[in-house]
Amino acid sequence: MSPRGVQLLIQDSHVVMDNGILQVTLSNPAGIVTGIRYNGIDNLLEIVNDESNRGYWDLVWNAGTFDVIRGTIFKVIVESEEQVELSFTRMWDSSQQDKLVPLNIDKRFIMLRGCSGFYSYAIYEHSKDWPAFSLGETRVTFKLRKDKFHYMAMADNRQRFMPLPDDRLSPRGQALAYPEAVLLVNPIEPDLKGEVDDKYQYSCDNKDSGVHGWICTEQTPVGFWLITPSQEFRTGGPIKQNLTSHVGPTTLAVFVSAHYSGEDLVPKFNAGEEWKKVFGPVFIYLNSGMNGDDPLSLWEDAKEQMAIEVQSWPYSFPASEDFPKSDQRGNVSGQLLVQDKYVSDGYLAADGAYVGLAPPGDVGSWQRECKGYQFWSKADMNGYFSINDIRPGDYNLYAWVPGFIGDYRYDGVITMTPGSDIDVGGLVYEPPRNGPTLWEIGIPDRSAAESYVPDPNPKYINRLYVNHPDKFRQYGLWERYAELYPDGDLVYTVGSSDYNKDWFFAQVTRKKDDNKYQGTTWQIKFMLDSVDQSSSYKFQVAIASATFSELQVRINDPNTKPLFSSGLIGRDNSIARHGIHGLYWLYSINIPGTKLVQGDNTIFLTQPRSTSPFQGIMYDYIRLEGPPTSSSQKET
Repeated sequence: MSPRGVQLLIQDSHVVMDNGILQVTLSNPAGIVTGIRYNGIDNLLEIVNDESNRGYWDLVWNAGTFDVIRGTIFKVIVESEEQVELSFTRMWDSSQQDKLVPLNIDKRFIMLRGCSGFYSYAIYEHSKDWPAFSLGETRVTFKLRKDKFHYMAMADNRQRFMPLPDDRLSPRGQALAYPEAVLLVNPIEPDLKGEVDDKYQYSCDNKDSGVHGWICTEQTPVGFWLITPSQEFRTGGPIKQNLTSHVGPTTLAVFVSAHYSGEDLVPKFNAGEEWKKVFGPVFIYLNSGMNGDDPLSLWEDAKEQMAIEVQSWPYSFPASEDFPKSDQRGNVSGQLLVQDKYVSDGYLAADGAYVGLAPPGDVGSWQRECKGYQFWSKADMNGYFSINDIRPGDYNLYAWVPGFIGDYRYDGVITMTPGSDIDVGGLVYEPPRNGPTLWEIGIPDRSAAESYVPDPNPKYINRLYVNHPDKFRQYGLWERYAELYPDGDLVYTVGSSDYNKDWFFAQVTRKKDDNKYQGTTWQIKFMLDSVDQSSSYKFQVAIASATFSELQVRINDPNTKPLFSSGLIGRDNSIARHGIHGLYWLYSINIPGTKLVQGDNTIFLTQPRSTSPFQGIMYDYIRLEGPPTSSSQKET
């Protein structure tokens, strides 16, 4: 028997979509999701909340104005037994200047026959002659019933029973260094006592954030999942981090945010700048088990459903002409090779390279790109890549290769047209290189995860991250530096030190007795058997994240004028928000041979900015190169 057709009920103040599996109620004409009925539960959303605070699109504009997007015009776009698509639009005009963000916003909701969930997307448009503005954040938010949903899952190894929102409030919870981090002093569930809860502990790279959500673990388990089938509409590329699910219980689909990046990822629109972008569709997927089933089976099912959604992208059913279907898109393929004569005499396959199309810009500009669309794939072990279903438009092809520093950009603009299939052939990336490696610290992978990440203070622990590869997500690790180095700053000796054990994951500030902070100077000690004083050496410094920091480099004399200063860089806030990377910086610093000596040498790395415990630098990789050699010698 075929599933029941989709039915639409339009009331004065509500609209109901019902396909016999679930029933979704939206406010009319605001387009706020006020109710989701499923599997015998009248409403999965938090019924204690006001109707406007359950399921909604929101944004932050002009440096802090929060706006839950309420439509003023309701329209049925598609109504059949196979599909219902609804539109809730808010139009802007000059009478709303300084009151509402200058955007036309069209929120869409879709329900299909036989589908255990619903889809949502939105079209944002800024027209010519409209005023300037900035868009700090936009997302979809769902707030679930706290009496039902207690188990959160976002990855196979990142899932747990979560505290209740009441646990975060005084006196049950004690606020820590910033409001998002709370110590559970007297939680309702006593097993959680002594743990820290912080929504940033559940952030995730875009590339890994395909599905997350919550499970109601009652006798008949029910799952609520947010599935993002494509990353094309998210800003900042594949390793931009965003929030996922956290205590509330809350589930988010974040499209634009400054988290782990700062102002660089806040799109700023000029007066009269025309812009249109489609965010989504995302899929809100519901599943359930039989009485007595293992609730965690719903997570496995949600992952399978995510794979189905990814395979179905781009969807064929959205009605908006602004969402191109598969036959209106194009593909790009090719092979990426690496040429580094100090590593290999021949070409190396760019194994595992991230290769993507993003709007035209400078080398590496994709990580700060926040207005257009991006399309990424990973190259195979031989460097072959295929990027599919690319929207029409002009792009540059960008890449970065784990194991090598720097960024690649293909010369020339790639213009995608409907149905185009472009083979760019063999591309060669020549990473920054001046001479042979004399020594190196870390792994060039845009992360500080291979550095030493300490155990947390036992007073401030999240048990999920005990004996976990993401131990950097524990709270308060910045305070451990001064405990580990009470009498002086870090000293790393090339040849005997081990970056896994001896290179702290972040060069942070040091708290003084008067509750103020001071900068720190790290030392790298190394020996040179000989020095060519007539030549230059190259000091390659790849930074995985920086927060209101400055890198000063001195050679052999800590009291001299810096050989190099980065100036003030970074607003990632990755230290406070338990990220291990943010925006990537690469500095290739010339060291005159006259600055070095035969025998023992020291490089001093100073981070002097020191008004907060969260200022600092995370190093991705550091390398000292000797002068160029006439005949390169392959490194082993």
